[in-house]
Amino acid sequence: MNQSRILDELVSIVVKEGASDLHLSEEGVPVIRVSGFLIPLAKIPSLSGDDMEAILGTLLTHEGKEEFKARKETDFAYTHGNGERFRCNVFLSFSKIHIAMRLVPKDIKDFTTLNLPPILGSFINRQQGFFLVVGPTGVGKSTTLASMIEAINMERLEHIITIEDPIEYVFKEKKAIINQREVKIDTPDFHTALQGVFRQDADIIMVGEMRDPETISTAVTAAETGHLVFSTLHTNTAGQTVDRIIDSFPASQQTQIRLQLAGSLLGIFSQRLIPRISGGLLPAYELLINNNAVANLIREKRTHEISSVIETSSEEGMIDFNRSLATLVRGGEVTAENAFKFSTNPRTLERMI
Repeated sequence: MNQSRILDELVSIVVKEGASDLHLSEEGVPVIRVSGFLIPLAKIPSLSGDDMEAILGTLLTHEGKEEFKARKETDFAYTHGNGERFRCNVFLSFSKIHIAMRLVPKDIKDFTTLNLPPILGSFINRQQGFFLVVGPTGVGKSTTLASMIEAINMERLEHIITIEDPIEYVFKEKKAIINQREVKIDTPDFHTALQGVFRQDADIIMVGEMRDPETISTAVTAAETGHLVFSTLHTNTAGQTVDRIIDSFPASQQTQIRLQLAGSLLGIFSQRLIPRISGGLLPAYELLINNNAVANLIREKRTHEISSVIETSSEEGMIDFNRSLATLVRGGEVTAENAFKFSTNPRTLERMI
């Protein structure tokens, strides 16, 4: 099999079908994900071990091959000859090669096109602070962050540094200066890159993911010292996000991080992608805005009350997740069945629909 030709064909199918992901596996047929559903490409022959080795040889750099050999898995970005860009992960399962490829759209869409709330624009105009976009894998966190960074790029003369593993959206400088740094290629790790930011005259920092206490601590410190910091976490709700950040530190450091977070946090935006009745996916979301009441809850170890504050603070711009789902159901955008499936509190949602 001509691996270059099959890769060209698969990329073409991903684009044509509007797929978000492509899965390749040894002894299996390729599979794409469209609107959240997996679809096997049964007309394409199963890929052999030699096929997967050859495809991997096309996708990985020399450094990537060495890391995969050492760690048995690795993250990387791949740009196809036609310009399509993918965020990828290669791993082993029963000693067989598997590759997951997420398509990164070429165009960075604005809030309106992505069906995101306009209030997100208020956070990009802040001079300093810490803003998080959270949710499970594959719900559009990177896309939302890219939209926020691009909005700044179009409007403000700022120095933006992104730290990612790997780089996903590639920004073209408009008004802003943008430096994009890839972990393992441009810097050894997130923490090292964040420490360097203090000497690089950055105004805005985007951290692709906060994976360890050192990265979180440095990011919060950056937000306290005059930087506007954006990042993501794999958490489900705003309250859970605050707890995850604090619990990642030893008990002796938790009081300090509580105080820092209460003072520097701007907001937490949690999102999911819900199947749309007319096809495709639509975001439902929760937005926490850090006000005096929220800051006090964080300082006083009462984060379990954050959800109640969100529910009763819509006049301040906060958005309750169930209310977001109910609006989509009443507007005929998503089914009640799917709304209940994604709700973190179905009983409350039932009263709203």
